Amino acid sequence: MHQSEILTHLGEEREKYFQAVSPPVIQTSNFCFSDLKNFRKAFQNELENHIYSRGNNPTVKILRAKLAALEGTEDALVFSSGSGAIAAAVIAQVQAGDHIVCVESPYSWTHALLTQFLARFGVTHTFVDGRDIAAIEEAIQDNTKVLYLESPSSLTFNLQDLKACAQLAQKYGLVSLIDNSFASPIFQQPAKLGIDLVLHSGTKYINGHSDVVCGVVCGSKEKIFEIFNSEQMTLGSILPPHDAAMVIRGLRTLPLRMERVATSALIIAQYLEEHPKVKQVIHPMLPSFPQYDLAQEQMSGAGGLFSVYIKAETLALMETFIHSLKRFLIAVSWGGHESLIMPVAGFYGIEGREDSELPWNLVRFSIGLEDPAWLIEDIEQALDKL
Repeated sequence: MHQSEILTHLGEEREKYFQAVSPPVIQTSNFCFSDLKNFRKAFQNELENHIYSRGNNPTVKILRAKLAALEGTEDALVFSSGSGAIAAAVIAQVQAGDHIVCVESPYSWTHALLTQFLARFGVTHTFVDGRDIAAIEEAIQDNTKVLYLESPSSLTFNLQDLKACAQLAQKYGLVSLIDNSFASPIFQQPAKLGIDLVLHSGTKYINGHSDVVCGVVCGSKEKIFEIFNSEQMTLGSILPPHDAAMVIRGLRTLPLRMERVATSALIIAQYLEEHPKVKQVIHPMLPSFPQYDLAQEQMSGAGGLFSVYIKAETLALMETFIHSLKRFLIAVSWGGHESLIMPVAGFYGIEGREDSELPWNLVRFSIGLEDPAWLIEDIEQALDKL
């Protein structure tokens, strides 16, 4: 199906909803039935029928259809956060005594899920350098059930060879999952390379307006139903219909926004790579990136994120650079209309944060929809302070 068809028409059923151009927000908790026959029929498949909005809501269903089509999967679920989506998808694959292989330095709450939450229930894990397919295979044990990927990762942008990882998972009977938030379905479709479940923090590019927190799981009908019927229905991490409508609104412009941020980010990254006060720029689409060839092979773009090592001789000088930036907001998350920085220096002095083990001169940029030349002006005057 053409991308434009997905974003503009798929799932909207306008003939049912007064020919409304934008889908209605079905703001109801409950649905009623005309008779017991229809009541019984609905309960045979709560994922497909409207019984209670924790299970299936018409507005949410439109969003699910669009997200599945964008990722090239049979179905999708949406959650009240990216962490909720990741947790549900992972927990659905394991039980006490099982083992998970995960790429090293994943998203912080994925790390917490494995090291703190699942560890309490006897699920073990091994973190591995995902750039090395041999190391991934070596980490697989007899009780391994899950291969968890994050490509590119959100700070150092390490890639995994998704086709090779999918083949490895199939060889050993593992379920492969990937956090695809960085690339979005516009620039990478892991399911087409054989990955079983594709996850997103929909808070990021999918919504794109910094006003909704949500999560996404895309996969086969069988796996999606398993997650729905157990983890989502039991734990109740659902996306409300009003938020779903806002995410649908965000999806309308997803290709345009991704094109804009990708172009702007590359322009700024190229500028910084040539700057004498910059030690290194990490961007998957720069030829200097160690996995550049793999990025070109499995991604058609790289979004608006990149990281930079600044030549600041002291933490105090790094803080001077950060505080001199006036057109970037200091914030976590990313993927909205606004440009952000997340400086590792900000985690120094916070006890227990593993981020503080990273160099304090590392800063992640998230480029938004602003004029890249305007942003470069700001970066330049901040670097001049060093």
